[in-house]
Amino acid sequence: MGGPEDDRFDGEAADLEAGIWVRGVDYMSGWRDAREAATELGDALRLVGVETAGMRLRAASGTDGSGVVRLELSAASAREVAMLARVTAARLGRAS
Repeated sequence: MGGPEDDRFDGEAADLEAGIWVRGVDYMSGWRDAREAATELGDALRLVGVETAGMRLRAASGTDGSGVVRLELSAASAREVAMLARVTAARLGRAS
């Protein structure tokens, strides 16, 4: 979440979804983008008070080279994020 020095941020070298490398695809660019996005997401979740103990954000590259962020939360934190999303949707007039 905070960077490679943060043990909750699992940012190892280009973790590919399918594990197949295609010549000419820039996997590292996608991974770097995902790493930045994971840091932003982790910072935002901390800012709104989501419990980060046990949270895991992992940057990866998809088979097409696009960035992928994987988020792992406890059940309680997932419910908290869901509630925050519903509140935000209501404020934006997007609640159903």
